[in-house]
Amino acid sequence: MTIDEIISFVGGLDGVLTLRPAPGDGTPEISWGDTFFYYAPDGAIPATRQPFATVVTKDCPGDEASRLDRPDTFRVNVAAGKEAFIRWTGHEPREPASAEADPSATDTVIAHPVYGAAGWLAVVNPGERTEASVRELLRTAHESARARHARRAESTTRRGPGR
Repeated sequence: MTIDEIISFVGGLDGVLTLRPAPGDGTPEISWGDTFFYYAPDGAIPATRQPFATVVTKDCPGDEASRLDRPDTFRVNVAAGKEAFIRWTGHEPREPASAEADPSATDTVIAHPVYGAAGWLAVVNPGERTEASVRELLRTAHESARARHARRAESTTRRGPGR
């Protein structure tokens, strides 16, 4: 899968806001070239929510284990949730693993090297082995984000405006 294929796939899901920070748009330089996916049917960046998936194209301070400094290397990150995380890793997000996969291995679903404890999974350069799995993880993360949005909207409606 290419970055453009991932962006096209996720962008085709309902209510997705895709952010692609670039020079001159007011975003921090460290985010340029990366992509962030939010469930935002109103088209506005959610003020208090994290994206449900990202594509990162470079190492960041404290997150160098995937070795994204290699040519043509990127990592897709997915807020997989507890169930999917356990299914893929064999342990709960906050539990240490007996032996984690190499975070720089390509085309392999792994616990996110920094946000694994929060239930995030990652794949460096998804390819033939992981393409179907990445698509399913992205669909599931999108559905979870959509459901959270619906619950928040329902809760706000019950409380009434300004409460």
